Amino acid sequence: MDSSVDNAILLDELDHRILVQLQQDAALTNQELAERVFSSAPTCLRRVRRLRELGVIQGVVALIDPAVVGLPLTAIVEVTLDVQSAERLAAFEARAVVESAVLQCYRVSGGPDFVVIVGASDMAAYHALVGRLFNASSNVRNVRSFFSVHRAKFETRVLLERVGEGGAGAR
Repeated sequence: MDSSVDNAILLDELDHRILVQLQQDAALTNQELAERVFSSAPTCLRRVRRLRELGVIQGVVALIDPAVVGLPLTAIVEVTLDVQSAERLAAFEARAVVESAVLQCYRVSGGPDFVVIVGASDMAAYHALVGRLFNASSNVRNVRSFFSVHRAKFETRVLLERVGEGGAGAR
């Protein structure tokens, strides 16, 4: 059975309330979090520790506006490989994930082999990445890039189904 399903089974209503609050503001103190989820501070602390241990909470980060720090160019790149063996897919993925300009990398089905989200300072920086990541590999057959002209929405939160509403937590 998939471990993510197992973890979802372990989440109750208090876990969900905690996760919703932390996704909105992970800088809350434990006391503030406890007040918002209608729990005691010690219980909240134990629950957050448990959620970390289970891997439900994978990390806490600050979200930064890329344009403000000199990375205004976002490219959504479809990559198709010549050979789609497990070894070749893993090799491309390994190269992509070590590139600092690669913000997200997804292996996909029904079209290209990968969708890669790239952040760059300008077209010259993007072209340098293309040379390193896509052109350097003889296994890359096709690269199709789309450049963002406007970001209408960017979310990092995970939509949590409420316990008892037919979601994984209701099992």
